[in-house]
Amino acid sequence: MSADFIDDGIETTAEDLGEPKVDSPVQGSTFVDARDRVLISSSIEAIENSFSDKRKLASFELAGPRKRIFFDPSKTKCAIVTCGGLCPGVNNVIRGIVLELYHMYGVRNIYGIPYGLQGFIPRYKHQLIDLMPATVQHIHELGGTILGSSRGPQDISEVVDALERLNINIVFFIGGDGTLKASSLVAKEILQRDFVCSMIGIPKTIDNDISFVSKTFGFDTAVEEAKRIIQCAHVEATGAPNGIGLVKLMGRDSGFIAANAALAQRDANFVLVPEEDFDLDGQQGLLSVLEKRLEGRSHAVIVVAEGAGQKFFDSATLKKDASGNEKKGDIGTYLKEKIEHYFYRKNIPINLKYIDPSYVIRSVAANASDSIFCGFLAQMAVHAGMSGKTDMLIGLWNNMYVHVPIGLAVGERKKIDISGPLWSSVLESTGQPVMKN
Repeated sequence: MSADFIDDGIETTAEDLGEPKVDSPVQGSTFVDARDRVLISSSIEAIENSFSDKRKLASFELAGPRKRIFFDPSKTKCAIVTCGGLCPGVNNVIRGIVLELYHMYGVRNIYGIPYGLQGFIPRYKHQLIDLMPATVQHIHELGGTILGSSRGPQDISEVVDALERLNINIVFFIGGDGTLKASSLVAKEILQRDFVCSMIGIPKTIDNDISFVSKTFGFDTAVEEAKRIIQCAHVEATGAPNGIGLVKLMGRDSGFIAANAALAQRDANFVLVPEEDFDLDGQQGLLSVLEKRLEGRSHAVIVVAEGAGQKFFDSATLKKDASGNEKKGDIGTYLKEKIEHYFYRKNIPINLKYIDPSYVIRSVAANASDSIFCGFLAQMAVHAGMSGKTDMLIGLWNNMYVHVPIGLAVGERKKIDISGPLWSSVLESTGQPVMKN
């Protein structure tokens, strides 16, 4: 979809369950309504083109408290579920949702669904968790999620059956691409059954790869932690002759963590991401270029995103994870072996240190920046749910919190623009050439 104009069949407005008729109990806030919107593209060119083309510029609903809401807080039952891999800030979002519901809206029935979508399915026998302010008082100081998580699809009709049995009015889904797709299917099944229940997504992906979302929570913390790892790799590399620090970071399909962490520390000499192809062999390949680097400087730091260099693996042999995603080939150990073998054949001694901190980074508590961000996301998610929005997520776009229809956000993954300023800055910082023969 064009970021400037609304294309036929593309919806940028979140769906409503019905007309809000209940006065909001929220005090001291500036209310927003449907007329408050945020342009998807705010460039001068797009605005000028809208006049010449006479087309309506695409925009998102502004998030925030509504003067009238859909659900009666005294009778509202809410649920929170976390799915997928761990990510810094999940507990912050859970805590923020509970405190906003309890203190600002007066909602007293808030339940945690244990272990992702499994918690809805009777055969797993997971018990619901009562969530009160006292329950979540200190959880933001911890990494992970107090609700537990799981991967893998569950039967959508069984999920909706559980919601009907529990008479849940609002479900907050905290998860990545697969979770958001599942929540959208749940929302559609609910609407087909004429069951009144709101589905609100809070995008959780450490890779920062959700479309029409400027940043996802946990990303800032991941970059900060990855920066420290790169610094350690640099110390190791410079501490020995022909030292090589090889760091593998998260990034299945998008290399935002690797790129940003490299810019934050500026000790990396090579950054390899899924968006930019590279060769290993040949005069312009990574191995030859690395040899030249060692000849000139006697050390090197390589940062590689987990989804980079997948052309070196036979896709037919790769398995799928519980969520149905193809498991990536282990580019980190692959590069380690190739580098060691290359220099061994040339009788050039090297000192290579390989670091894979992925699970450590995923498990830490959120930093200050992410903690603030998670609080905003939680507040805006509660406002959206109480006002009767559904099948949408809360996103940051053009420095404003907005309602993004889930179908629009999960249409394709956000990736680094290799002709854009981020990647250009990485190339300037590292000095790496184009490693293609």
